Formats: sequence, C-alpha cells, structure tokens
Amino acid sequence: MSEKTGDVVIGIDLGTTNSLAAIVGKDGPRILTREDGAALIPSVVSFLDDGGHLVGEEARARSVTHPRSTVHSVKRLMGQHLEEVRRREGDRLGYEVVATEDSELARVRIGDKLYTPQEISALVLREVKRVAEQALGHEVEQAVITVPAYFDDSQRQATRDAARIAGLQALRIVNEPTAAALAYGLDTSREGTVVVYDLGGGTFDVSVLKITQGVYKVAATAGDTHLGGDDFDHEIMDRILHAVRDHVSATATIPVEALQQIRLSAEGLKRQLSERQDAHLEIDLGLDEPIAFRITRQEFEAAVRPRLDETLACCRAALKDAGVTPDQVDEVVLVGGSTRIPLVRALVEEMFGRTPHTELDPDRVVALGAAIQADVLSGGNKDLLLLDVIPLSLGIETVGGAFAKLVTRNSTVPARATEMFSTSVDDQTSIEINVFQGERELVRDCRPLGAFKLRGLPGMPAGLPRVEVTFLVDADGVLTVKAREQRSELEASIDVVPSHGLTRDEVKDIIRDSIKEARSDFAARELIELRNKAHNLATGTRRVLAMPEMPFTDAQRKDIEDDLARLDTLSKGEDVAALREACDAFGDKTQALADQAIGEAIKAELNREQSRLPS
Repeated sequence: MSEKTGDVVIGIDLGTTNSLAAIVGKDGPRILTREDGAALIPSVVSFLDDGGHLVGEEARARSVTHPRSTVHSVKRLMGQHLEEVRRREGDRLGYEVVATEDSELARVRIGDKLYTPQEISALVLREVKRVAEQALGHEVEQAVITVPAYFDDSQRQATRDAARIAGLQALRIVNEPTAAALAYGLDTSREGTVVVYDLGGGTFDVSVLKITQGVYKVAATAGDTHLGGDDFDHEIMDRILHAVRDHVSATATIPVEALQQIRLSAEGLKRQLSERQDAHLEIDLGLDEPIAFRITRQEFEAAVRPRLDETLACCRAALKDAGVTPDQVDEVVLVGGSTRIPLVRALVEEMFGRTPHTELDPDRVVALGAAIQADVLSGGNKDLLLLDVIPLSLGIETVGGAFAKLVTRNSTVPARATEMFSTSVDDQTSIEINVFQGERELVRDCRPLGAFKLRGLPGMPAGLPRVEVTFLVDADGVLTVKAREQRSELEASIDVVPSHGLTRDEVKDIIRDSIKEARSDFAARELIELRNKAHNLATGTRRVLAMPEMPFTDAQRKDIEDDLARLDTLSKGEDVAALREACDAFGDKTQALADQAIGEAIKAELNREQSRLPS
C-alpha cells in the first residue's frame, strides 16, 4: 500500500499505560515515532491552570507535582459506574472521580470541570494522531483501534466516541489479542491453533485463534478488564504504605502527592524485579534517617500469584469454549508489558508445555497488528481475513426479568440471530424490547444496552401475536435490533447505543466544541511546546556558559546572556510568533556553541588522562 494522503489508515493501540500508532508501508509494518524517535506515548493527560493541557511524557512528569489535575489509567474508567471504580481503584488514582445527577457513569473532575473518560481518551488519541501525521507528513482521518477482547459493548462504544471526538473515523474496533496474532503471522505461513495471552497495564485477555490459509478465526476469548500491571503496582504500593505508616502512624494520612510518587516508585520496583532478585527504595520523610524499603522477587511473586492464577483460569475457560486442550495448541504468544514478569512466562510455559513467543516487543505488537488490519481494510492486503468474536452474549428481557440470549458469546462477527416471541397479556397493543448484554440468566445481573417499542399492534389474545426479533452485529461490532409482528407486519428497530456510553447528542456537542475551539487549542498547545523548547535551550546554554574550559570573551558572554534574557521574557508572554522566531534564531546561534562545548570537554578529558600518565 502506498503512503499517500487520502488512502492511509493507521493502526492504533490505545493502551492503559501507553499508546502508539503504526502503518503498513512499502517495506511492511512500522511504528510511527515522535521527533525524538520514541514510539510510546504515555496515556496520561495533565490539565494546566490556564485551561491548556499536556499529553504524554510531560503530563506523566506532572503526576507527582500536580496529581489532582493529571489523569492516568483512564482506560479502566471507560464505560464504568462510579461505584465500580471506587471499589477497584480506591484512593490510588490521585485525581477525583465522580458521577453526575443524571448518570452513574464515572467522570473525572478537574477543578470546576467534568470530563468523561471518552473525552480524556480523545486527548490521548489526538496526540497519537498528531505524532502519526508528523511522521507521515500529511493528515490522517481513519484508523483501526484496538480494545481488550473482553471490552463489552458500552466500552467499545466509548472507544468509538473517543475516536470521533479526536477527529478520527474508527473503521474497525479490533480485539488486542487478535491484532497481536496478525502481527506474529506476518512472516510465516503458520497454520493451526494459536493462543494469545495479553497482560497489559490495566487489562487481561486470552484468545484462542484458528488460522487456516490466511483466515484468522477467533474460536474463543476470555479475560478481565480490571486485571493488569496497575494491580501489581498496587501490591507493592500497599507494602510501601504499610512500611511508611509503621514509622509514622498507623492512621497517618498520606498526601496525594506522596501517593503518586509512591505509585511511580512501585512501578519502578516492579520493573527492577523482572531483571533481578530484589529491589530497594529509600524514602526520606525528614526523620532521623530515611525509611529503607526492600522487596524480593519471591515476595512480589507471592503477592501477585492469586491474580496470575485468575489469568490461568481464563485460559482454561477459553480453551474449553474453543474445544481444545493445552497440548493441541500449536503456538502461544505473549503480549503486553506485564508479560515481561518472569513468573508470568514460567506459568504460561508450564500450562501449555511450550515456550511462548516473545520475539516481538510486547508493547508494540498490538499496534503492528492493528496496522495490518488497517491495510486489509484499505485494500492493501487481500490475503488475510480476520473473523473476530463477540465477547459477551446479547439478548432481550422476557417475562419475569429473564434474559433470552439471541447471540451467544464467542459468536463470529458479523453475526445474525432471529427468534420468535409473543405477548403474555390479552389485547396488548405495544411491546417494549429491552436489550441486554451478559452471561447471567436474569437481566438484573446483566448490563442494559438500550430499549425501543413496537407500537400499534392489533389487540389479540395473549400468545397469538408472532413477534420476530432479529439481532444483527456487523463487522465493526455495531448492534442493530429489529422487531416485526408477522400478522400485522408492523416493524421497529434500534441501533444500540449503550446507556453507559455518551449519547449521540453529547458526542456531537463535544465534536462541535472541539472544532470551534480547534484554532485556539492549537495555539495554546504550540505556546506550551515553545515554552518548553525555550526552557531546554536556556538550560543547555547556561550549562555551557558555566564550563571553565570554554574560552568565552566578555563580549560573547554578554551577547549570549542578552539573548537568554530575551528568551526568558518572551516565554512569559503570549506572543507565539515572536517566541517561535526567537527559539529558531537562538537554536541556530547556539548549535555551533554546543559542538564547540563537546570538543572542549573531550580535549579537557584527554589532557587529564595525559597528565596522569607516568613521565
């Protein structure tokens, strides 16, 4: 496929911890990187006092100093009730999560403003889109976006809403494990049964795929949308908090800034334990001596083993649904940053009796697979066919609150199912169709997706009307429900928009606002980036000025210091054009200075080495 404007579809991995984009070009799939060559964009948004915001590394750096206004792990809030979030996350998030009077859906409060998880995810997607456009040199309007296989319909709809707000058309929502299987299937003609074990920062999925002659069919999937690296961080975090309270007070209130620093420290210790047998941390609270915290790999593994056993239980359930045993699995693929944990790899190898594939970077493989599916949809690769599945059953409410499943879980999409129903009351002239998703037998234990009415029925005795209900799930996972009374030929239908997602009007309002404010948003973002650039230029230059080996004349030093003063003044103002011009001019002027500094530093070191040699 050629990378030209208009027909480019990118693949996006919208992750709990990091997000990134990829594309299939003339030389195959590749990650689209930032200017500095980095691929991963932290899925973190930090809101500024002046109404602007930062996304990515700069936002992540503010999570300790500005925890109340910095949002991380928002993917775990998508389509979730406030009570679900509070029960699972406690006070570890740092920012405030609330609900509104007219909705129990979790929202983030920053100052006096409320944001839905979709809006915050849209800011992350917008940054991914910006990076992709910069890497490609033209605009991008279409994407394939991945989600955990066990995301329900409301969470998938929330992801579509986030894409629309970000100015992207989500051509397809693809399950993350399926995308990973596509990436691994690129360079081989492998056929057989493949298990993809995907343990990321916030979610876990396992999928069983059967690959035959380029057809990737998902036979079964299972997982938990609240099980991942964040939970392992919490285990270490809780131990650190326990150690702190042992030194201070068992009832001590830990400031939110300290909590976020401890969260980041816990993540760092977890990463260290993948490389060595123990990890250390010193916490200075201004006491007689710092608090020394130590955790061994054995202690960490014991703490997370129950959660890892849950992932193995999901594996067994998916295998059972697919009708295969572990010894019938031909390949096992590990995906997600948390699969770097040695115990994870050991448990998976033990369960399946084979060494799992880890050749591709677990943080990048999903984006690469999404790009491959994007290439298929845009006509670039006609040899692959992806047949995904529905993670949870779809059906309607019947008499007494029972759940009648029409499309069962692990059905391949696109899917269609039709069943006949009737009335339970004489002379009933309308029927309300309530649509649910779940695996329980009663609708009270399932998630409502939508409702509509079939009106104007002729009065007939109970049981006489014949109501045909049809469920249609297209390749994008969009559900349409139709009801038709065969005797009167009356019809009604609904495109299901989950009650837990944004309404179409809310999405339209958000998009309208984003378009209206696009110019000012861009200017505000550019000013932030230029201020950061000016700060970096000034810091580096002052460091060079302080080098004793640099032979500056008084006139040269004064000239540079005058430029620095002007840069500082412009950084405090609002004139974007003037600051941009000053940064460019100062950057050109100091490039030779930087080269000279490197040369002088090397010469100084060589002279020191020479002086140490015996005469």
